[in-house]
Amino acid sequence: MPRVVIKQDNLNSLNSQFIHEPLTQPIFLNSVPKSGTHLVRNILRMFVPVEQQYHDAFVQIPILKQNVQAFSVTNPKLSWGHLLFSDDSAIALRPAKHIVLVRDPYSWVLARTRFFLSDTFQGSLEHLKSGKVSLEEVMNMMIFGIYQKAPTLAEIFTHNAVAWLGTGVKVIKYEDVIRHLKAIDKPAAQIFFADLIGQLGYQTLPEDWQQRVKLGSDREQSGTARENLSGNIMELPDELPFEQKQLVEYAAPGLRRLLGYI
Repeated sequence: MPRVVIKQDNLNSLNSQFIHEPLTQPIFLNSVPKSGTHLVRNILRMFVPVEQQYHDAFVQIPILKQNVQAFSVTNPKLSWGHLLFSDDSAIALRPAKHIVLVRDPYSWVLARTRFFLSDTFQGSLEHLKSGKVSLEEVMNMMIFGIYQKAPTLAEIFTHNAVAWLGTGVKVIKYEDVIRHLKAIDKPAAQIFFADLIGQLGYQTLPEDWQQRVKLGSDREQSGTARENLSGNIMELPDELPFEQKQLVEYAAPGLRRLLGYI
């Protein structure tokens, strides 16, 4: 079973300096892995009382039955994870407001490659970090999967995001989050974050919303942010190479258009 080693943050202690509106409904942040889960989770945490944050587990299918209390109506919580589309997941999430975070498959390939090559990811694929395979080969493995070791891009996006579409979920794009963080003083950013934080039950943004968003989005608080990944990581390009873009379109035709990236 792969293991992810990340540093702890201190957002729970920072949370106490703000006044919060209590949750009246369970909220679940679902996501395609490597799509900015920790970033969006940390932003949302700054608007929710610590006692209403579900820190018991990062909710996933194998441990869903042990963590259904995360979606309790009588004791609503903000929880997060990678919950595949299934009958059990749909039933468990029925009481919850469901947010699904996605990312452009092109940049996702690079993010997943970077993660697999870091020491933060520990599993049965340590040999990929040895230099015995090229960077292009690793990127192709992120697209097409590794037989009996890692799922394909199409499988991950299908079960973590696409299959949830049309069921009333709120879809958030990682790129939109980043764009508005970089221009947080602009009116468009206020509109975006009012919509996002509104999912928690806030009718209006609190006056200190920018401070909360900046604290939650502090990359020092995210163990999976690019600069916080440990190990001797190969130098990756800023943009997915043309050949790999074509392979993404071959492997998952129509995916980027469906998610709104075309």
